Amino acid sequence: MPRKVSVAAWGAALFISWNAILLLYLMSRPKAPDASDLTANVIRLAEEAEAELEKQKGLLQQIHHYSGLLNRRPAPQNAAHGPELPQRLFNASFPSPTPVASDSQSTIIPVLVVACDRPSVRKCLDSLLKYRPSAEQFPIIVSQDCGHSETARVIDSYGDAITHISQPDLSEVPVPPEHRKFQGYYKISRHYRWALNQIFRVMGYKSAIVVEDDLEVAPDFYEYFLSTHYLLRKDPTLWCVSAWNDNGKEALVEAKGTSILHRSDFFPGLGWLLLRELWEELEPKWPAAFWDDWVRRPEQRLGRACVRPELPRTRTFGRKGVSQGQFFDQHLKFIKLNQDPVAFTKMDLSYLLKESYDPWFAEQVYGAPKVRAEDVLKGNVPGGRTVRVEYTTRDTFKAMARAFGVMDDLKSGVARVAYLGVVSFTHRGRRVFLAPPQNWGGYDPSWT
Repeated sequence: MPRKVSVAAWGAALFISWNAILLLYLMSRPKAPDASDLTANVIRLAEEAEAELEKQKGLLQQIHHYSGLLNRRPAPQNAAHGPELPQRLFNASFPSPTPVASDSQSTIIPVLVVACDRPSVRKCLDSLLKYRPSAEQFPIIVSQDCGHSETARVIDSYGDAITHISQPDLSEVPVPPEHRKFQGYYKISRHYRWALNQIFRVMGYKSAIVVEDDLEVAPDFYEYFLSTHYLLRKDPTLWCVSAWNDNGKEALVEAKGTSILHRSDFFPGLGWLLLRELWEELEPKWPAAFWDDWVRRPEQRLGRACVRPELPRTRTFGRKGVSQGQFFDQHLKFIKLNQDPVAFTKMDLSYLLKESYDPWFAEQVYGAPKVRAEDVLKGNVPGGRTVRVEYTTRDTFKAMARAFGVMDDLKSGVARVAYLGVVSFTHRGRRVFLAPPQNWGGYDPSWT
């Protein structure tokens, strides 16, 4: 026993010494000579820290081995984080796709437009009506909150082309004192609950596309949702189809990738399709406020994903709202709206089913060469159009995301557009997978 304690003490001393050396090394590094080098220095420091962490991991493994005080056993699987990706995925061949559903043309999918006090809803409705292939197949129902008379007149001016319903409860919502400035978010959540109940419980529809009054749509908006509708019926690991790509700026998407679709663990919103079964699951526990962040929590998502496009099929023009233009000037106004229609209903989209998509996706990501973020940013990566940049910590992810210009915020540990921890985008024409290690253990909700 004394020998074991001695070895453990030696190991602990060695570990402390190593960290002290690392701290002195980082503190003694010269500062960036000027602001123009700030991004490169942040990325370089992050990557060097990653390398040092790997060295420390190896040192700890040696300490555990020689001290004999810790048993060697695999870490337990955490249901909240999800299972480790099995090695067999990375060499799997692409499965044979199944036939596309044949009843898509007879499917009726209403479009629910959530409106309040913006007369600019006219731009949204004009866009929806311009590209609508059938009034019978895609009835448009505008649900208005706020009782704003000018907005109501605009909606009513469309006559029988749409259906106008009004939220009856316009009272103030009781909120905690610290949330008084968020009263608008409470009213939005209340309105969503009422409107979706009208669609599914009163009108009896089996599915719905939800848009807000500040969105305009792409020419193939309806085609996109019509073709993907059957995926929600067939794959229980999918719970929505979204028209949105949070990183849909022109520099971050493949210009000719109009037909490219992805799976995403992040709920995108901003033009999304859901089934009545999902609403029946969510409605009894619907939150008083901040419904979109609530939907992104693990206890609601339950490991399910959404389908999203490479090029967005919606774009927001609403800078003014309860969010006070958050993200709009810096990000949202630069989102690229697809203008080249794709005949999705004539394509086989069964590759998006989990059993087909996951093996292919993992092979694409972990079969790509691992490179340094700094080299990709400087264009120092020779050959190949696909690369993988690896992160292991929240801070490293955020630093790299900012450097590439993709959104760096996380909701319940999930980055925007991420699937299996991987954020996919383009940089100067090259596909970049910002990815965790191959033995990734799942999302950590503390990364928020």
